[in-house]
Amino acid sequence: MICDMKKVGKSALLLSAVIVFALPLSSCSEKVSEPPVPVVEEKASSAASGAVDFVHELDSYEPKKDTYNFYFTYKIVHPWWDAVALGMEEAQRQYLEKGITITYEYMAPKAASAEDQKARLEAVKNAGYDIIGVDVADEEIISPVINEMIDEGCKVLTFSSSDAAAGCKRIAYVGNTHNYEDGVALTEALCEKLEYKGKVAILVGSVGAPCHEDRARGAKDTLAKYPDMETVAVEYDMDSIENAYDLTLEILDKTPDLAGIVCCNMSNPVGAARAITERGSDTVIVGMDHDEEALRYLNDGVIYCLGVQDCFSIGFDTLQVAVKIADGNLPGDLYPEKTNEITTIIYKEDAAQMLELLYGEIL
Repeated sequence: MICDMKKVGKSALLLSAVIVFALPLSSCSEKVSEPPVPVVEEKASSAASGAVDFVHELDSYEPKKDTYNFYFTYKIVHPWWDAVALGMEEAQRQYLEKGITITYEYMAPKAASAEDQKARLEAVKNAGYDIIGVDVADEEIISPVINEMIDEGCKVLTFSSSDAAAGCKRIAYVGNTHNYEDGVALTEALCEKLEYKGKVAILVGSVGAPCHEDRARGAKDTLAKYPDMETVAVEYDMDSIENAYDLTLEILDKTPDLAGIVCCNMSNPVGAARAITERGSDTVIVGMDHDEEALRYLNDGVIYCLGVQDCFSIGFDTLQVAVKIADGNLPGDLYPEKTNEITTIIYKEDAAQMLELLYGEIL
């Protein structure tokens, strides 16, 4: 997969397999000012159909220009951000139907790096983009960079799964505003499955990435509530399946009676499941998102549950908000300062429908 791409007109970017647009069953969800509560209790097959919303239409706002040029940078080249790009592409297509051309660059490194992201932002801040969008790689490193850019007259929004630090001058954020709550929800599901006793490891993801750190913090706080639950390891896999696999094997070597693993990004449930399967362990895995292999492990019962974020909606809404900011509009009636997107917890009984919905795979 390439590490940089420029979007001019429609792209052919897909998930790891073809997404079937004819199958969406959900309707457009209203964005609210408070973070939605993750769907923990929902274990019926309807959970899958409501997890991702492909049915979107541009709102009634009339853009002030005929052409826009945006720049977006995110944490790492990965199928999760490919799904966000699909939502952007759909919004781009709808704008084009209205006679408005939006081009954008969508850039990320092959390995997560806040320093790489900082360098990218420094390189483009004076390039004349209407909007610069940032999926924050490390809030401590990137937030000051964003502040400097705003002070120099750039229009910057944050998007995807990681906002900047509190107090950052970024104009708005579109994405998951409840990562801590997602970590709590997943860990509560795990604790209930384990009858509130056992040793648990946490695979975090990238050091400093707000979404990964917040989910891990939610997991730690939840485990700490129960006296018979013990956190035996907290490891950073840097959003790498291979690293997560190796780390899980190392944890199993040290803790053969490991009861559970909380996985805080899209890569580590796959790596953990590969390791658990190889060892023949009955360790219970909970994790994030919609990786095709992870969904197969969910269907097979190797993974207990997954928290699926609506990446398509994140991308679609990001492009709409970017147009409004580019036109000089501040958060308020036209768009909120934070546009919240949902996370839905899905289980084994939801896996087949989710695989069909996202990948056209019929089990």
